[in-house]
Amino acid sequence: MQTKSNIAAFFDFDETLIDVNTSKVGFRWLYDNKLLTNSYLLKVMIFNFLYKIKLLSEKQMADSLMSFYKNKKLSYFEEHADSFYQDLIKHHFAPNILAQLEHHKKKDHIIVIVSGSIRYYLEPVAKDIGIDHLICTDLEIGDDGLLTGKPIGQICIGQYKKELTLKLVEELNIDLKQSFAYGNDGIDIPFMELVGNPIAVEPSPKLRKVALNKNWSILKYR
Repeated sequence: MQTKSNIAAFFDFDETLIDVNTSKVGFRWLYDNKLLTNSYLLKVMIFNFLYKIKLLSEKQMADSLMSFYKNKKLSYFEEHADSFYQDLIKHHFAPNILAQLEHHKKKDHIIVIVSGSIRYYLEPVAKDIGIDHLICTDLEIGDDGLLTGKPIGQICIGQYKKELTLKLVEELNIDLKQSFAYGNDGIDIPFMELVGNPIAVEPSPKLRKVALNKNWSILKYR
């Protein structure tokens, strides 16, 4: 078996490797399956408004969405993860970015998804397209066996995304200077700055400004 190089390609998932935000797709799935209460929907609408007018941080918004899982069983979502991926996510892969991923695989680079998304629905993705490592958000389970509505540690965004990436880098002795990172938003900047080859994918205004100032590559989905 051929040994991987010590060069990695780190891919954000939502709106980077795929061209949608999985939370929006997930909300539709949850709504169709009658898993969303009216009170939760109202809470999300209020929090989304506050986020848009910059009265809530990305972390606060993510924490509010996470509360949906409180008192539910992880096994239910794990059982439906593969069909969720096959039916609602798989056709959203961004062709140009998926082609980049395949290029890195041919170079025997270590392929890593680094995402705030939750592990149970990223695992079918990883299995299908050949991801070596997942750095993502894990759900906390209480003593009663039910989800607490909180993550283990923190949600994998911003500086915490960077910290978790550095843990894997140390574990695998990854050469960051030669490595690549793909992201789409300003919140991805801390982890993108770790590598010698950052690539902005359909970047947000904040990320586009940084990418242009630092001469980072910019890619479109198609």
